[in-house]
Amino acid sequence: MTKHLLAAISLLLVAGTTTPGVAKEIEDMRGRKIEIPDRIERAFATSPPGTYLVYAIDPELLIGLNFPLWDSEKKLTVPHLQGLPVIGGAVGMGRTINQEVLLKAKPDLVVVWDWNELTLNSEYEAIFRRMGVPWAYVKANNVADWPDALAFMGKLLGHESRGLELQAKAKEMLRKVKAALDGLPKKPAPTLYYAEGTDGLSTEGRGSFHTELIEAVGARNVHQGTPLPGYGMEHVSLEQVMGYDPDVILVKEKTFFDTVFKDPRWKGLRAVREHRVFQIPYQPFNWFDRPPSFMRLIGAEWLLTVLHPRRVTLDLRAETKAFYQSFLGVKLDERQVSEVLGQ
Repeated sequence: MTKHLLAAISLLLVAGTTTPGVAKEIEDMRGRKIEIPDRIERAFATSPPGTYLVYAIDPELLIGLNFPLWDSEKKLTVPHLQGLPVIGGAVGMGRTINQEVLLKAKPDLVVVWDWNELTLNSEYEAIFRRMGVPWAYVKANNVADWPDALAFMGKLLGHESRGLELQAKAKEMLRKVKAALDGLPKKPAPTLYYAEGTDGLSTEGRGSFHTELIEAVGARNVHQGTPLPGYGMEHVSLEQVMGYDPDVILVKEKTFFDTVFKDPRWKGLRAVREHRVFQIPYQPFNWFDRPPSFMRLIGAEWLLTVLHPRRVTLDLRAETKAFYQSFLGVKLDERQVSEVLGQ
């Protein structure tokens, strides 16, 4: 065997041990130029909004979760999700990423939600740098950002056509919401109280990131308190809520929703007496908040039909089916649609 042939074989063996297309350059949504593997096969996101974006593009790429799955999240999601380790996340409230578990999971890429109130990014940048793992920022601070976030995520993960498809669908949903809003009377705006916590007595101040959909559909948040930074959830008294006497109450926790109509203390509220209290859909992910995500696209359509049942002509059942098929890869039957919508 000649020296030239041995050299050629050695080069082939070396080439066989490297990843095809070692790296490519891309600009993330913070404007950073980053190098990422040519093919992404293992992705981790530092918070649920990013995790859900990866899921929408290709759930099989996910290598870990931010939290253990709720029972509601085990429904209507792919089996792959249920076998993943909990790695944690940079989501505040003292929660952190388990660096050992993340290292063992061997991510090709980390996705960081670029939220303007998240202050932990620099700390984790140092961790990812030490691990030698590239990270990309995705920006989605309001519902209008989600179409472009979906397109960016598709490009980032090597599924550009999938991202563009979802971007187009998201834009069409927002167009429908705008068209419905344009056909409604401008005043008076319906008033709304967002009831969080198992007792319904935590909420968010007007202008809070957590209540973005209220203003997005032309309603008015009755609570004017100063939005709390980060996690939010300002405690209020029942007397305050009685004073607000909102047209509609949106409920986060099913525990509270299951008791509110039976509790004599809440019957003084017009919304309770008129059965204008609504459980926010939450399967598999919340449509309104906690965590905020692209689910707000279908959440905006739902909230419009809640606030204006006689004036908004959106076929919410059909919209829900189409959304779940497109964004979550789930084909709902009529029973499942009813369960999701609480009908």
